[in-house]
Amino acid sequence: MGEYIISCCSTADVTAEYLQEKNIEHICFHYYLDDKPYVDDLFKSMSPKDFYQAMVDGAMTKTSQVNADEFYQYFKGFLERGLDVIHITLSSGISGVVNSALIAAGELREEFPDRKMIVIDSLTASSGYGLLMDKMVELRNQGMSIDELEAWVLEHRLNQNTWFFTTDLTFFIRGGRVSKLSGWFGTALNICPLMNINDEGKLIPRQKCRGKKMVKKAIVDKIKELADDGENYSGNIFITHSVCYDDAREVADMLEAQFPHLKEKIRIFDIGPTIGAHTGPGTVAVGFWGQPKEA
Repeated sequence: MGEYIISCCSTADVTAEYLQEKNIEHICFHYYLDDKPYVDDLFKSMSPKDFYQAMVDGAMTKTSQVNADEFYQYFKGFLERGLDVIHITLSSGISGVVNSALIAAGELREEFPDRKMIVIDSLTASSGYGLLMDKMVELRNQGMSIDELEAWVLEHRLNQNTWFFTTDLTFFIRGGRVSKLSGWFGTALNICPLMNINDEGKLIPRQKCRGKKMVKKAIVDKIKELADDGENYSGNIFITHSVCYDDAREVADMLEAQFPHLKEKIRIFDIGPTIGAHTGPGTVAVGFWGQPKEA
């Protein structure tokens, strides 16, 4: 079996330490605060607290995907070392980054005809994206070839479920994902929407909950409904959050109580700047394996 690289974008929202531990390579998106450019470097250059506080203080945010030239240089480094590459991108329902990766990969296949250069749309983001990478590493470590891994991801990526909620509609309104009128009523009524990523990799509102307590119960109930083997679920769960660790920890505690057969303790990570620029603070996202995602 040839040696190969597993790679993702920074929008998998895990830490640099985790990526090093799992031997996963990554390429960074870009973001702007009041037109000042930054690299989404997994919060190395700016802490989550400082990033989200800047948003609360009124800084305007903008994000920029990895372009084809950046992908070309990034992938080429591995191919020149005689390594094959399988790269998983942020969902095409959220970003056009998969197209940039495919352009670069197409050029490099002509230059390196003896190497494999695989690009796959994850159809997910954040906690679910990180969980998908986690499973790929597990399968690689079990001896799966790059071709077998490609086939597995294409067959199972819709089984990766990502559900999330927000306790602050401010930035969903600012970004146009929630209308100003709906947002005003939602805020006044203490609405915490429960959302998920559908089979096209798009963010879809699913349920309106009154307050944190109700939305936390709702997300746990939804996971019990959809998870592989129900309450006997034995896979991993990843949670990401935007400076609301206590909410994320409470959800994790509820899930660990409901699912006693989890493979390992639930990992909790920060939502990175690229995704966080659109959600703002107060968002908790849960990734797990379950029934295929629907429209």
